[in-house]
Amino acid sequence: MWGGGAERPLVARKVFKLRIVLDNRYPGIIDECARAMIAVRPAHTKVGRVKKIGCTEVCSYWKHWPCLFPQHGPGAKHLRPIELVPWQRWIATYHPDRLLRGLIHSDGCRSLNYVNGKGYLRYQFSNNSEDIRQIFCEACDAYGVAWRQSNWKTISVSRAGATARLEMIAGPKM
Repeated sequence: MWGGGAERPLVARKVFKLRIVLDNRYPGIIDECARAMIAVRPAHTKVGRVKKIGCTEVCSYWKHWPCLFPQHGPGAKHLRPIELVPWQRWIATYHPDRLLRGLIHSDGCRSLNYVNGKGYLRYQFSNNSEDIRQIFCEACDAYGVAWRQSNWKTISVSRAGATARLEMIAGPKM
C-alpha cells in the first residue's frame, strides 16, 4: 500500500500488505514504525522486516489496512486527491503533534540554516502533493507552529519559537 504503490491482494482471501520502506540510518524510526503496526491490532499482528540495500521494509498483512488508509489508491499521490476522512480529521485536530512528527520523519528534514555565518535550526517538509502539504500546514497551525512556503513543494519552519516547538516532538531522526 505504501512505498511504491498498490500491492495486489492475495486473491483467495483479499488480504492486503502494508509496506513502509525506511532508511537504515534511522533504526529508531524503523522500530517505532513496527511498534505502531503492532499497536493497531496487538493480538494478531505479525510484522516483518525485510532488509534491502540502504533500507528496511516493515510490512504486515491484514484485510482491513484499506479501512485505516482510505486515501490509498492506484497512481501517484500527487496526481489524485488525498483528503482526511472525518475520523482521521478528528485525530489530526486533537493530536497535531503526532501527525507532524510522522510527516517530518517521512518527508521532512531538520538542518542548520546559515545566516551571516551563524547556524539556525530549520525544519523543512517537502512533498509533491498539494493536499499532503496542506495537511502539514493545517497541523502546524493547530500545533501553533509558524510556517512559510519556500517553493512550490517545500514548507519551511525557521523561526526560533516554531523550531523549538517542533524540536520537542520531532527532534533529530534516530
